[in-house]
Amino acid sequence: MRVRRFEWEGAETTSSNVRLWTLETWPDVAGDVREIENTYLDTDDRDAYLLELTARFDATKVAPTSLVVQKDERAEALSGIDDGLRASLEIAAENVRAVAIAQVESEPETVSLAQGQSVTFREVPVGAAGIYAPGGRAAYPSSVLMCAIPAREAGVKRIVLATPPGPSGKVNPVILAAAQLCGVDEVYAVGGAQAIFALAYGSQTIPKVNVVAGPGNAWVREAKARVTSVVAIDSLAGPSELMVVLDEDANPRWAALDLCAQAEHGAESPLVAVGAELRTLERLAEEAERAAASRSGVADAPLALVHVPDLDSAVEFANWFAPEHLELLVGDAASYARNVTTAGCVFAGAHSATAFGDYVAGSNHVLPTALAGKFSGPLGPATFRRKIATVEVTAEAAAKLAPHVETIARAEGFPVHGESAMIRVEKGT
Repeated sequence: MRVRRFEWEGAETTSSNVRLWTLETWPDVAGDVREIENTYLDTDDRDAYLLELTARFDATKVAPTSLVVQKDERAEALSGIDDGLRASLEIAAENVRAVAIAQVESEPETVSLAQGQSVTFREVPVGAAGIYAPGGRAAYPSSVLMCAIPAREAGVKRIVLATPPGPSGKVNPVILAAAQLCGVDEVYAVGGAQAIFALAYGSQTIPKVNVVAGPGNAWVREAKARVTSVVAIDSLAGPSELMVVLDEDANPRWAALDLCAQAEHGAESPLVAVGAELRTLERLAEEAERAAASRSGVADAPLALVHVPDLDSAVEFANWFAPEHLELLVGDAASYARNVTTAGCVFAGAHSATAFGDYVAGSNHVLPTALAGKFSGPLGPATFRRKIATVEVTAEAAAKLAPHVETIARAEGFPVHGESAMIRVEKGT
């Protein structure tokens, strides 16, 4: 584990310093993604190009011949997975569904105004949602649950899953089992930036969607950023992040395992430990290095140790850094959590490991990263819904409002706007 110590230079400066250091490991993908997008949009046979890229970039050793994963393959996958795994996925799905249902507002809100008109707001689901679940060498059924269940509870009628095939040329059966469990309508075996472009722009086989959601690597993140003019996205999620705030009573072994767990996502995942006690940070670093040395796939992760004056400064630093996951392993964690304003998800208290939120707590693990928490939040039903307004103007309200419409419209150089309002109140028209 690559450990670096940062001394306090104020919340904003220290946050910038840590961010710049962790960004050193990020790949420069913008040019690659732009080339894929331009070729995809210019080609006449988008399906063939998707299959070509799947064979080139994904983990498959068997050249795929079709993008479509049939329904009977999904049903077979669900019935064939281990009983214990199925039970755990069902518990996770139940909890995610319960939280999603609680977030859906069913009653429209009507505002009645002084002149007699009313404005009613209601939420409606988008027509189609595209879900991206990372795959290939690894399988992430939890990402299917986190995206598909909120979309279904939001009322979306068509839910589409894109995920890379594995070495066999087939989608991992655990991914398919999760898709079947959630009632996903369509599954396509395609991954990477090209999957995002297929969902956003469509192909001969894949009808385009209205929202694209789900986590992914730097290429997926860049592709999502590029399609925002034609579809909505959940957030720019990835690579994953974890910040741990500790006091002198925190268990350094627990915190070290939390950091190592996050490091499993890859060497691009920033890990940050923050504390007011220097000795606590040093003990954590020792435990983290010891734990990483005996566990595969976590040794290259960057761990920043930030020594702050006090825990209030730690929260201030967290608000500047806007971490995807923030663990508060401190006394009275709930009180400190109330002052956090930018983290994607806060885990308050010694037993609240990020891993619970990743799988079964009911919260969503698709969260904003790389400072996106300053303007966006967790994926949820609202990601797949939009507000629509209905305006009702009575004759009495029109009489009161039309002269004001005419006045403002003429000032803006749009006199016909004024005419369309005034004709409704003029006698004999």
